[in-house]
Amino acid sequence: MALYVQKFGGTSVADPERISEVVDHVRRTVARGDQVVMVVSAMGKETDELLRLANAVSSVRPGREMDMLITAGERKAVALVAMALHGAGIPADSFTGSQAGIITDTTHENARIEEVMADRIKESLATGSVPVVAGSQGMSTDKEVTFLGRGGSDTTAVALAHRLGADACELYTDVSGVFTTDPRLVADARKMTHLSFDELLEMTACGCPKPAMRSVEYAHRHGVALHIRSAFTWEQGTWVNEETSMERAIVTAVVHDMSEAKVTISRVADEPGIAARLFRTLADEDVNVDMIVQNVSSEGVTDISFTVPMSQLDGAVAAANGLEIGQVSSDDAIGKVSLIGAGMKSNPGVAAQMFETLAEAGINIEMLSTSGIRISSIVDANRTEDAVALLHAAFELSRPVS
Repeated sequence: MALYVQKFGGTSVADPERISEVVDHVRRTVARGDQVVMVVSAMGKETDELLRLANAVSSVRPGREMDMLITAGERKAVALVAMALHGAGIPADSFTGSQAGIITDTTHENARIEEVMADRIKESLATGSVPVVAGSQGMSTDKEVTFLGRGGSDTTAVALAHRLGADACELYTDVSGVFTTDPRLVADARKMTHLSFDELLEMTACGCPKPAMRSVEYAHRHGVALHIRSAFTWEQGTWVNEETSMERAIVTAVVHDMSEAKVTISRVADEPGIAARLFRTLADEDVNVDMIVQNVSSEGVTDISFTVPMSQLDGAVAAANGLEIGQVSSDDAIGKVSLIGAGMKSNPGVAAQMFETLAEAGINIEMLSTSGIRISSIVDANRTEDAVALLHAAFELSRPVS
């Protein structure tokens, strides 16, 4: 008998028909003798609607009250799913995050899991029931309801899978797995059967929207095998685990991100401590800095450029202006294009081929950042999709890996 934690996203349980499909899938899993713990997100666009209501009633939105509001969507969903399971003849128990023993820190709207005490989940399994757990929520060490943030249901599922010693954590969504690039941009993008944790971490950090990066970090840290698959086709998806010899392409994927902006501070004095002041100030303002480039000093001054989330651009510019260390400018018409691949560690020439491919198409590289298995370039926003398609073709990512 195997134990699976199965997480179903909002589109997977968006309406009664979709819930019925999910229940039938769980019924078949149980019928073959396996145990299931379900983690369920809010239905469809429920979270967006709750946020809209919050904006409509008040401009003052305390974190505690926002968490009480947003987590209501998942509570509604688990009750309905549990009812549907009962209706299909499958015993089931619904649980809020706090009832499931998800203990978090005290940060509202983006809490982090500190401990999982899954006693009630184990008791439910022991009686032959299917526990249905509300995703993306828990109870803080101050005994307050907390929300784990967008994508938090993935993290809930992985944390429960680790605590219960599950055979795998299956993340069901509206895509059939992880692709070599966005299939909406490149028609022959290929679904990958296997990925390493390191590769998927880089992909999620560089713009791959699913699964949530925090869930991949948690799975990597605790060795939880992930299976990312579709709740619409039920086909085999992409397995993520420790690095293996399977699919050892030099480049695994091309990922793009249109959600960042660039800030440049010109004619900064080339003196010790200036950069430290700048980035400490940004950190204190909770600005998340991604790529950083500092030019070679000339005549005692230099330029510093960095990227930040678009939503934090105004705060970053204000913080930089407040330091009065140079002329501040910004550009929100950029895109980040990244090559990812564990095989890059031992294969020279990847960067050269990337630069040549973009140069031949007249696509200028504004910034660069690298790691052992990633090369990221900032390009003009209007050429980002072109860059993705060209690089996908140049590295022949549509070809199956032998």
